[in-house]
Parts: sequence; structure tokens; C-alpha cells
Amino acid sequence: MVAACEQLKMDGADSANASEQGVAIVSEAICEEIIGRPEAFTAVENVFAAMARDNAYNFPVVREAIGHADALYGFKSGFDRAGMVLGVKSGGYWPGNVDKNLTNHQSTVILFDPDTGQLKALVGGNYLTAVRTAAASAVSIAHLARKDAKVLGMVGAGHQSTFQLRAAVEQRDFEKVIAWNPHPEYLPRLAAVCEELGLPFEAVDREQLGAEADVIITITSAFEPLLMKDWIKPGTHIACMGTDTAGKQEVDPQLLAAASVFTDEVAQSVSIGEAQHAIASGLISDSDITSVGEVINGTHPGRRNEQEITLFDGTGVGLQDLAVASAAAELAQQKGLAKQISL
Repeated sequence: MVAACEQLKMDGADSANASEQGVAIVSEAICEEIIGRPEAFTAVENVFAAMARDNAYNFPVVREAIGHADALYGFKSGFDRAGMVLGVKSGGYWPGNVDKNLTNHQSTVILFDPDTGQLKALVGGNYLTAVRTAAASAVSIAHLARKDAKVLGMVGAGHQSTFQLRAAVEQRDFEKVIAWNPHPEYLPRLAAVCEELGLPFEAVDREQLGAEADVIITITSAFEPLLMKDWIKPGTHIACMGTDTAGKQEVDPQLLAAASVFTDEVAQSVSIGEAQHAIASGLISDSDITSVGEVINGTHPGRRNEQEITLFDGTGVGLQDLAVASAAAELAQQKGLAKQISL
């Protein structure tokens, strides 16, 4: 009893100290300095596992067209009881930013103390969004792709594609990268990464990509299927990472009907993810989609054989952002890199 009282005093002192320190400000530059692919992978894998155990949950997403600058703006938030992380990511997509030398995706993560509700940290979210999205597809490859996968296929060559490529090649011993993009002039950015990594690169058409690739990552803003079911060979793992809004689509709905489908969160998969179209067509139901966290936790076998097509519907949940932002805030404070302010 005495020990418990002493612990309560210590916890209270810690909370008071945190309150006295004020709010931590972690800039984009600091996030890039301290959060790499290993840190992002671990944070995302852990939060997927916590979600599958019902130790973490996302709140409903708010996402709206604001009627200005063709922008989409919204909020993703949630609470990770396992990691004691509470917060919200605020931001969206400004398509005209590319002409202003800015990233189209703009966001900030706001973290709160789950015990008191006090504001803990403001963390730049642009780089973290890119690295956590890449970490999600990498987690799916690590747990679902065939161990002998040799050819990586990339559909999309935008800003996010290089993050996806770098994270993916760390999960399997790929011998070649092939890619297609609706705007071929952007493919050299992927070729440059492959040259840096010492991997052969080839630009191909979509049908050849489907026939050759053992792992495929789609990362586009498409509103129509770019890959058809009949193009995909048995044993392929596909990570669909671009569809995060009602109406968006990257692959043939028949492909989901033929595949074993996994996702970050089933509720988002069926409403704003790639599965929305297969669901609407009656090709699959909610019960046909499995949380990748179940595979991580060992409660689902994942890939069952070498011929099975597996598909990961990465919708981008708020808890991913909170997980990597929390890691960034903690590391920045440990290293004395965070600015502290009082409100």
C-alpha cells in the first residue's frame, strides 16, 4: 500500500513536471532527422497490433472539400491505450501546392496527455505522413508477401512513391524494380532511387507489370482501376495505398474478390478504401476483410500458400500518424531537440 502511494506521488510529480515543461514543438526538419524507416515501421506495426487487440481505436474521420483552392481538409484522430497516445492529425490535400514548391499534402499532428487532456506536443506531419504510409505497405509486405519475391512493381511515381520504394526493398531480396505511371515523365525519380540502391529498373506497361511483379504497390490518386484481375499472376502481394476517399479507385474490384484481403481498419476499407467498390458491387462483404494486425498478433495465418493472391488495403488511419508523431516527440525531447513553449 505504501509502495502504491509512493508510485502515485511519483506519477503526480511526473505529470506536474510535464505540465511545467509546456508544449513540445517538433519541426518537420527535426522529424526527418530523428524518424527513419525502422522507427516508423515499428510504430506502425505496433499500432496495427494494438488495434487488432482492441487496445487502440480510431475516431470517425472528417474530410471535406472546402470550396477553395480545390483543397480537401479534415481530421483523423484516435486513442492508443496500449501506447498511451491521444491526439489528432489536422490537414489535407492542396493540389496547387506543387506550383508553389510546396508538398501537396499538408498536416500537423497535435498530441494530448491522456491522463489530463493537456496539450503535449505539436508535431510537423508532412514528412511523417509520407514515412508512415510507406511503413504501412512495408508491414504488409513483411507479413504477407512470399519470402522468395524477386520483382517489385510500382504503380505511381509521385512524391510518395520514393518513400514506398525505399521501405519496400528492405522487406525482401528484390532483384529488379518495374514501374508504370500515367505521366511517364515522373518515372526517372524512381529510376534514380533504384540506381542509388543498385537495383535494375525498367519502365513497363501495366499488363507486363502485373505479369512479372511478385509484389505490387499502387500509390496514385486514381478514380478508375489501373490494374485488372486477369493481369495479376498467382502468388502476388498487392499493397493498394492510394485510395483514401470515397470514389477513389486503383484496382479492378474483381481482383479483391479473387484475393485474400487485409487492411489497416475494416471500417475505413469498406467506406473510403479500395474495398469500397467491391463491397458496393456485392463481390465481397465486410467479413471477407481481415485486419493486418491479426496477422501481426498471430491470430490469423496471413498467406496460406504460394499461389494465393494477397491484397492490403492501406486506407491510412489516424493512429498511424499519432504513433509516429508520438515517437518523434519522445525522441526529440530525449535529444533536447524539441522547442518548449507555454500557452
